[in-house]
Amino acid sequence: MILNAKNGHIEINGWNCDYISFGRGDDVLIMLPGVGDGFKTAKGVAVPFALMYRMFAEHFKVYVFSRRNDMPEGFTTRDMADDLDLIMNKLGISSADVFGVSQGGMIAQQLAIRYPERVRSLVLAVTAPRANDLMRESIGTWLKMADEHDYRGIMLDTAERSYTGKYLERGRLINNLLAVVKPDDYTRFRILCESCLEHDAYDDLGRISCPTLILGADRDRIVGAQASAEMHEAIRDSQLYIYEGYSHGVYEQAGDFNGRVLRYLMWQKIGR
Repeated sequence: MILNAKNGHIEINGWNCDYISFGRGDDVLIMLPGVGDGFKTAKGVAVPFALMYRMFAEHFKVYVFSRRNDMPEGFTTRDMADDLDLIMNKLGISSADVFGVSQGGMIAQQLAIRYPERVRSLVLAVTAPRANDLMRESIGTWLKMADEHDYRGIMLDTAERSYTGKYLERGRLINNLLAVVKPDDYTRFRILCESCLEHDAYDDLGRISCPTLILGADRDRIVGAQASAEMHEAIRDSQLYIYEGYSHGVYEQAGDFNGRVLRYLMWQKIGR
């Protein structure tokens, strides 16, 4: 089996979610994706995801958790962190390193605040501690497009805001191709977007006590670079790295991104 990649499904208290796992390391790494999970969950993507993040597989047992499949209106990042605590308990994961991207980083913040014993170390990538004007504009645009069932518009606007340089044209092409298969329903995506606008963990960031790496991009057109600086100022002893010349999709575009995350996690692992 490729990198020990497995597709999983879990049911807890009447709700359920999809997840994938891969890798054979002794320590657990949890990866949390962004609002794209609103259109496409982790269901069935274990092998391609494992290949994309194969450098982590040697050192960690990696889990990627989607949000629950049926979320009620008003579901928050706090609720999502509560779900993650229950999932970890169900799977027998006492604690893990947690790597959250975009909205996944918001959930990771809430997990570290509400359940500090669950998080050994934290990586927060292109995310924010609270909604800002740029987020309200970008996410507001997607919500308007969702109301109009304009999936192609969402995908192309995401590409424009996420990529820079020569990679932008590639992003436009890929997202345009992905837009061919339209979702039947936009409710899940809307709930995730609205939870980003409701997210506000800023006043509680000082409660995060685990080692934390914050990664941002100076040309981020979705959450902005200042959001990373805010988190760095509020989370004691955190480390901050801002990529220059990149936007929100830096985690896909920058060739050294995954290596930087892995080096940080391995450094923390050695120190334990």
